[in-house]
Amino acid sequence: AKEYDPLKAGSIDGTDEEPHDRAIWRAMLARYVPNKGVTGDPHLTLFVARLNLQTTEEKLKEVFSRYGDIRKIRLVRDLVTGFSKGYAFIEYKEERALLKAHRDANRLVIDQHEIFVDFELERTLKGWIPRRLGGGFGGKKESGQLRFGGRDRPFRKPINLPAMKSDLYGEGSAEKRNWSREGARDWRTRDREHERSRDKRWPERERSWAWGESERDSKEDRSRGRDRRDRDR
Repeated sequence: AKEYDPLKAGSIDGTDEEPHDRAIWRAMLARYVPNKGVTGDPHLTLFVARLNLQTTEEKLKEVFSRYGDIRKIRLVRDLVTGFSKGYAFIEYKEERALLKAHRDANRLVIDQHEIFVDFELERTLKGWIPRRLGGGFGGKKESGQLRFGGRDRPFRKPINLPAMKSDLYGEGSAEKRNWSREGARDWRTRDREHERSRDKRWPERERSWAWGESERDSKEDRSRGRDRRDRDR
């Protein structure tokens, strides 16, 4: 995009004509002027957000200097308290280092916080409105802020699915019914096979039992014959 539009940035597919929340209204009515006191090359500056409030400039220099030579680090702090606001700007000396940090440092964990890294847009995108005024590209649908232009959730065209009836009466229910019928058939065939195998095994068991009984009877007859011979003696 060459110019920032809060309405399109806050839309799921970029086709909204009216704002759907107060944040977009606030961004559309905002008259934001970029800070003219900021120096440095905006095309070599990296925006780092979601920082731990305890993270210092020294820690940022230690982490981001591995991608290249750093010219300047500006950790934004509160003017009254002096505490960190959780975001910073890092200016590199070469574009190669900037691109490498933009590619590899996003979602990096620093001081138990997963950071967000992007190019600076305040001075490079016309009409840019920061997040505190309802603009920005960050955010997720789960948080109630629809911002789909950032790196976390890149813009994708909506999927146009064909019109489908209710699952209770449509094709899905028929597929489910067919699946249930097939499953019932499988169980029936399994029961039949089990019964057949049991019927086959039953005569063998009867024969084994009959053989065992006949063997036991023959043993009893032999023992009776011995008793009779002993008496005759």
